[in-house]
Amino acid sequence: MTRVALYARYSDDKQSAASIDDQFLICREQAKREGWHVIGSYKDAAISGASVILRPGIQALVQDAQMGRFDVLLAEALDRVSRDQADVATLYKHLQFAGVKIVTLAEGEVSELHVGLKGTMNALFLKDLAKKTHRGLRGRVEKGKSGGGLCYGYDVVRRFSSEGEAVHGERSINAVEAEVVRQVFRQFANGLSPQAIARRLNEAGSRPSTWCKFGCGQRAALSGGLGCNL
Repeated sequence: MTRVALYARYSDDKQSAASIDDQFLICREQAKREGWHVIGSYKDAAISGASVILRPGIQALVQDAQMGRFDVLLAEALDRVSRDQADVATLYKHLQFAGVKIVTLAEGEVSELHVGLKGTMNALFLKDLAKKTHRGLRGRVEKGKSGGGLCYGYDVVRRFSSEGEAVHGERSINAVEAEVVRQVFRQFANGLSPQAIARRLNEAGSRPSTWCKFGCGQRAALSGGLGCNL
């Protein structure tokens, strides 16, 4: 009996985690229709499709394929595996060398033609998506909204519009944190280096999240709760 492994992914933390289960469900149904035996499943949650390099699910999948644990990789579509053309081609070569076929519900059995054409289409999709995302963020900033994330010195404003819908992207100044920001800029303007500023904040007992984004651009979580990467 043909042994099949399932793979599913959703791209970011704004999507529903149920997407993974939904992908597995339709893949299992397809495997049942084909008479294949599902030996396992692999997943990557809230990870971009732009690259497979840092995806633990894909890495485990490739290792198991090389050990001969399954004959077919089944996914919903090729872009669920990756949208990066080079990564798709590399993964295809690894699995082909291991004697594993890639089959998707959208494309059927994946061939070199799929890898070339779909890889190009997905790469163009990512390029277009990046432009649209940048345009959307610029529009939000020009309207006085946050472009995303929470910068130190601000608090998230939680309120509802007159229509009862949640309003997103508004921030208010955090008075305590704002004073630290002013202190950092004053010290820097007076000639202190980022390293010296970080040391002073350390000595004052400031939390890493208070100063590290000024000193080294990271929210450090170092031994003892203090310290900096500078």
